[in-house]
Amino acid sequence: MPTAFVAERGVHMASTYTVERSTIIHAAPEVVFEQVSNFRNWGSWSPWEELDPDMEKTFHGSDGEVGSGYSWSGNRKAGAGSMKLTSIEAPLKMASDLNFERPFKSSNTMGFTLTPDAGSTSITWTMTATHNLMTKIMSIFGLMDRQIGGDFEKGLGKLKSNLE
Repeated sequence: MPTAFVAERGVHMASTYTVERSTIIHAAPEVVFEQVSNFRNWGSWSPWEELDPDMEKTFHGSDGEVGSGYSWSGNRKAGAGSMKLTSIEAPLKMASDLNFERPFKSSNTMGFTLTPDAGSTSITWTMTATHNLMTKIMSIFGLMDRQIGGDFEKGLGKLKSNLE
């Protein structure tokens, strides 16, 4: 008797997810890069800063250099976590480790890529992470891209308006 083959049914999902958004800012790459590579500057444009005006932040390392970073702890919306700059190719690229402790644990790689373009800078904000149970569920419904992507769009919009 032949062996029956049973195909697995259901949704197959990659083990990682990536969220990415881009915009063009009418400013030199060096000016834009200074804003994204120095965590002390994030207060003026980051979409998460306004979630808790009383958020506690601790900075460490030499601003804008590999190894520099910051930790935060805030209300339920802001949560708690840390970022550490892991690579820099000034003024075109930077990457960091982004770790959330609450409201849920998550480890991510986040970065910016800048491309000069006739007096302007094209900037792309990217975050990649390994799925956990919560992000798998959220991704099935497209919520990860919508939520984080919406935050990226808001932050890039604020960065653009600050620099133009």
